Amino acid sequence: MATDTLKSTPGARGGATGGLRRLLLDNGALTALIVLVIAMSALSGDFLTADNLLNVGVQAAVTAILAFGVTFVIVSAGIDLSVGSVAALSATVLAWSATEAGIPVVLAVVLAVATGIVCGLVNGFLVSYGKLPPFIATLAMLSVARGLSLVISQGSPIAFPDSVSHLGDTLGGWLPVPVLVMVVMGLLTAFVLGRTYIGRSMYAIGGNEEAARLSGLRVKRQKLAIYAFSGLFAAAAGIVLASRLASAQPQAAQGYELDAIAAVVIGGASLAGGTGKASGTLIGALILAVLRNGLNLLSVSAFWQQVVIGVVIALAVLFDTVRRKAGATAPAAGASGGGKGKQALTYVIAAVVAVAVVGATSLLHNGSSAADRPKIGLSLSTLNNPFFVQIRDGAEEEAKKLGVDLTVTDAQNDASQQANQLQNFTSGSLSAVVVNPVDSDAAGPSVRGANQAGIPVIAVDRGVNKADTSALVASDNVEGGALGAKALAEKLGGKGTIVILQGQAGTSASRERGAGFAEGLKDYPGIKVVAKQPADFDRTKGLDVMTNLLQAHPDIDGVFAENDEMALGAIKALGSKAGKSVQVVGFDGTPDGLKAVRAGTLYASVAQQPSELGRIAVRNALRAVEGEKVEKMVKVPVKVVTKENVAGFEG
Repeated sequence: MATDTLKSTPGARGGATGGLRRLLLDNGALTALIVLVIAMSALSGDFLTADNLLNVGVQAAVTAILAFGVTFVIVSAGIDLSVGSVAALSATVLAWSATEAGIPVVLAVVLAVATGIVCGLVNGFLVSYGKLPPFIATLAMLSVARGLSLVISQGSPIAFPDSVSHLGDTLGGWLPVPVLVMVVMGLLTAFVLGRTYIGRSMYAIGGNEEAARLSGLRVKRQKLAIYAFSGLFAAAAGIVLASRLASAQPQAAQGYELDAIAAVVIGGASLAGGTGKASGTLIGALILAVLRNGLNLLSVSAFWQQVVIGVVIALAVLFDTVRRKAGATAPAAGASGGGKGKQALTYVIAAVVAVAVVGATSLLHNGSSAADRPKIGLSLSTLNNPFFVQIRDGAEEEAKKLGVDLTVTDAQNDASQQANQLQNFTSGSLSAVVVNPVDSDAAGPSVRGANQAGIPVIAVDRGVNKADTSALVASDNVEGGALGAKALAEKLGGKGTIVILQGQAGTSASRERGAGFAEGLKDYPGIKVVAKQPADFDRTKGLDVMTNLLQAHPDIDGVFAENDEMALGAIKALGSKAGKSVQVVGFDGTPDGLKAVRAGTLYASVAQQPSELGRIAVRNALRAVEGEKVEKMVKVPVKVVTKENVAGFEG
């Protein structure tokens, strides 16, 4: 059966020009990677260091492992949107089994791998025998796997077994284990695609499924195996990711399925099926990692980073279209020995050219004097929330006042992405790091890396577990929750029914505010909580969840939302009831929240003064850099802001 679905036309474009054109078309991803490495080396003196290049490898590892599994599916003209959720579920199963259930670690690892394979088999069954389109089948699994991960973990991170956490460590103090796992999984992928019957079947099914069936292939059974492979690789990626974070995060790997698909496509595979190879997928994952790493080092806005990566993905698909129309040789398995030798020579030449040019560009940075201005990195859990935007604004204002260069990154509530950003800060020429952790446990390993590099770290709003921070600048979320309970209960006269809108499952802010509210409510036995639902700190979700809760509980007297954004969504759902028959209390003291307090629709907000948090964090970071004494705990007072005192409050 044919595995090379696109053939070159002999002699169509002869000569050296045609050969060069063919080389570029057939190795577009490799060319792009070389250009990126050269560009980043020229633009940033921090890029071309051994530590940073190892960081790039570590940051590419999880995406690459996921992408290797997705390669099998895309080669066979399918798609798998569930790999990120399956990775999170597998890691959660391992952590829960080894800790809560007391199962031996070896069996827990087997159970986690089996979980990934079962999820893949279910996908394959729905596609092959259920006749569901791959997009729909795997989209359903995305939701199911993520939900099961939250159910098992109860929305909270679970500490990972120490014996498995070593997968996130280094060998000999310098070689990262995730990189080794990535290489092993890549070699396994190349072997399956190029040397096995099922690998050849993938190309045949992707090239022409009906022809493959008529030629005697058991297509349905093959698809079961293909999706099972994808689930297996997702489980491996989940274990590696959780090992890096020292905890299984139920919300981990969100959106990673898109990165995995992008890596496969950038690497030269076609979404139409029939083409793709392991080396191309690895190059695609490295391109994404180099982009993110380099843009961090260049202090490019987190928002613009999203734009750049999206443009790269679009260009990759466009290039694939051009390549197919030009008749470029498709990357397929089973190529002749001469072809493989030519490909190996291409990689060797590319490596020599890259080393030569990178070495030359690195001279641009030799002898350059260090900047006089201190450099501080600020990694925020998210900028999709006014509270953290105010922290950033306060930090930037103080940095400008003190003559400090401040680099701000947005982790988008992804603990693994924040780990990457902190590693980039550590390998760069930064004087100090300020971190607002997505999760206190998950930030620990990366902060320990900064400790080893002698870089002072300041935590803001949330602490970091099992690592040394020079200071924690924070208000007390537990105390704030208790104050919110007192304010709402007293407004209701100590009697009534209320609902609680919870924040994003697994975040320390949600856990602490909820715990404080529950503790504070114990003093008011006449207040009954009739429902609790997460709305992920999001205004739109707060609106939707509150609308649904009102159908079951139309006569509630009050609402406590764990941030102002959800409270504002609840107010929208309540309509004319807000501030009259139903009292709403929020948290954070954001500008929009305070505006609602002035209007009377929001009874109160437990305000944390986020701008002050940012200012104090930068101030203390500079003190730590200059060797001055820094208090380990810096408390910024919280206060309940109502209509009576809102005029005198500034966030």
